[in-house]
Amino acid sequence: MLKIKDLNVFYGQIHALRDLSLDVQKGHIVSMVGANGAGKSTLMMTIARILKARSGTITVDGKPLRNEASQVLAQGIGLVPERRRLYANLTVKENLIMGAYLRRDKHGVAEDMEKMLDLFPIMRTRIKQYAGTLSGGEQQMVAIARGLMGRPKILMLDEPSLGLAPLMIQLVFNTILQVREQGTTIFMTEQNAFKALAISDYAYVIETGRSILSGPGQDLLRDPMVKQAYLGVRH
Repeated sequence: MLKIKDLNVFYGQIHALRDLSLDVQKGHIVSMVGANGAGKSTLMMTIARILKARSGTITVDGKPLRNEASQVLAQGIGLVPERRRLYANLTVKENLIMGAYLRRDKHGVAEDMEKMLDLFPIMRTRIKQYAGTLSGGEQQMVAIARGLMGRPKILMLDEPSLGLAPLMIQLVFNTILQVREQGTTIFMTEQNAFKALAISDYAYVIETGRSILSGPGQDLLRDPMVKQAYLGVRH
C-alpha cells in the first residue's frame, strides 16, 4: 500500500534520512525500530508532508503521495503523532470529531464514534472531559481513536508507548492488534523494540537515517545484532 523509495530528508545541513526505502503491505503491522535520533519520527513527519523531502518518492496504492499535509488523510494515511498532541482545551468528544474533519457522512461519523467508545470503554466515562486533564495512557487512547475517526487505510503511530506505564503499554499494543484485525494497516515507529517486533508482520531497523536490517518481526527478535543493540541481550 505504501512504498518509499530512495528518500532523502535534511534538517538544514543535517542529512536526517539517507536513501531510505521501505514497503508497507496491506493488512500488515510494519514497525520501524531504532535509537533516538535515528530518523524514525522524521520519516513519519515526511510521509505526513509536515517535512519536505529533498529527493525520493512516496506512493500510496501506486499513486504519488500528494504534497500538502491537508491532502494526506484524504489519500488514506492517518498519523497519531509522538506525544499524542491532542487539543488539550477540547473535550474527548470534540477531539474525536476533529479526527473526522474531512468527512461529510454525519451518520457514519456517529457510528464510528460509538465504535471508538466500544474500543476504548474508559473514554465513554471521559467523553465530556477536557483532553488535557486525562492521564498519559488515556490521552494515547484518545489519540488513536482520533486517528481512526478519519477512516484511514494506513494508520501511522509515532512512538505509541512513549511515557506510558507498563500496564498501559500492554493495552496499547493489544489495541494495535485489534485495529489491524478490523482491517486497518499499521505502520509504527517504536523505541520498545521487543514489543514492536513481537507483534509485527515485518520490521525495519533504522540507524542514522538508513535502513540497516529488515525482515519478519519474529526473525528480527532472534537476530543477534538486534538482540544486543536493541533488546539488551548480551553475549
